This record gives sequence, structure tokens and C-alpha cells, in this order.
Amino acid sequence: MIVIKTTKRVHNAKQRVGNFALTTTGPSCLKVTHSSFPGTSMKLLPKELLVKTGPVDHADWNYSPILGPISRTRFRAVRAMLVGKKFPRLLEMGYGSGVFLPELRSHTEELFGVDLHKFAPTVSAHLKKANMSAQLFSSDARFLPFPNQYFQCVVAVSVLEFVEDLDAVSREILRVLTPDGVLLVVTPGSSPILDAGLKLLTGESAKRDFGNRRKNLIPTLLRHFAVREERNVGLPFLPLYTALSLGPRPALAAVA
Repeated sequence: MIVIKTTKRVHNAKQRVGNFALTTTGPSCLKVTHSSFPGTSMKLLPKELLVKTGPVDHADWNYSPILGPISRTRFRAVRAMLVGKKFPRLLEMGYGSGVFLPELRSHTEELFGVDLHKFAPTVSAHLKKANMSAQLFSSDARFLPFPNQYFQCVVAVSVLEFVEDLDAVSREILRVLTPDGVLLVVTPGSSPILDAGLKLLTGESAKRDFGNRRKNLIPTLLRHFAVREERNVGLPFLPLYTALSLGPRPALAAVA
């Protein structure tokens, strides 16, 4: 049996994220509908509606007996940070096959998704089979096709560790995010033990997929955003994922 623990910290000034110093600020349809898992109300796109959009799109892992409970902890961490919230507009960056869009739909009036791949029409058709919709776009994250201050919430789950120029992407997120908006990020832990486990269970190589980007991800984000909440998922001594609720720093929000 896999037991995964989530620890939560709400940050005040002069606290830390992991090993990184920070300064924070205050602020249906029959069988093909969303799938729920025992003990949760998690809404994910059913496995039979998932489309493989690229070599690192592993949405099907969410339905694996072994990998599923681990993979879904990322979504549970985001959902926990969204409890009681509903935004006028929400954007998921790197939506992939759309597996998490049904859950996000519950937290917004208008749902958007952006990804590099060209499968938006196919994913949209599969969402329609699940009786839901989202406005999906194909775009480089450095050049988002949206007006300034358009979204109240941006979600990026296991996405930013693939980005080469995270400073540029962070500035673009700030541009489309409202001054009081929130960026929800989930990123995998960096450890030889975790990497060996990934290789053993999936045959995938963390070094090949992420390079050295994982260790630079949080420090880069902290140059642009202030942390509102942190959740570490996994064992106390070995976090599988770090989930962050981030807001624009006041000075940067004014510039954006």
C-alpha cells in the first residue's frame, strides 16, 4: 500500500520554500464522464478519452495501479489550494491531453488551456464527449495569445521544469495575470532516489527530460512571484512534489 503525506505551510515574511529563502506578501454523461477515485471527488478525463500529445505526456499514468496514486497527488494538491474558490477566468498551461481540465472546470466561469502541441481540436472533441468544454490554444508559453491582466488564476502542473527560459515565461505569466491573481505550480522533487524510482517504474529518465532545470525552478520563480502557500507531497525526508501558490510581487504587478 502506498501512503503519501501532504504537508502544508502558509507563508509569512522571511520564511522559506524548501532550501530557498523568500520574502512574501499578504495577499455527465454515462461511462465517458469525469472519473472519480475512491475517497475523493477528483474529476479527471476518462482514460479512454486521453490522446497522447507528445513523448512526455503521461496522462495515462493517472490510471495505473502503482503510478496512479502518486501521479494524482499533484492534482489533489492543486485542488486543495482551490477549495472554495471560483475565478472568472482560469488558464492551464501545458494542459496536454486535458486530463485535469474537468476538475479545473469546477473552479472557473471560463476555462482556457495552452500548450505547444497541435492537438487542441482533438482534445476539444474529447472534452465534448465528456460533456464539457474549454478554450484551447497552441502557443509558446513565452508569447501567450491573451490580453494583459486577463486571468485571475494560472495553473501549471509538472510543466515548468520543461521550460528552458523560465524567466521569460514568468514575465509572460505576470503579464496575463491580474495584480491579485494566483499562479498554482506543482513541480517534481529532485533526488537520485526519486530518479531511480522513476526509471525502475517507467523506464523514463529524469535527467534526459529535465536536465538541471528542476534545481533552478523555484529560485527563478521567486525572482518574479511571492509565495502564499506551500505544500510538500511525499515523505517528510523525500518530497515527491512541491506545490506552490504564488502571487505577483507588488512592484512587478505594477509593471505588468
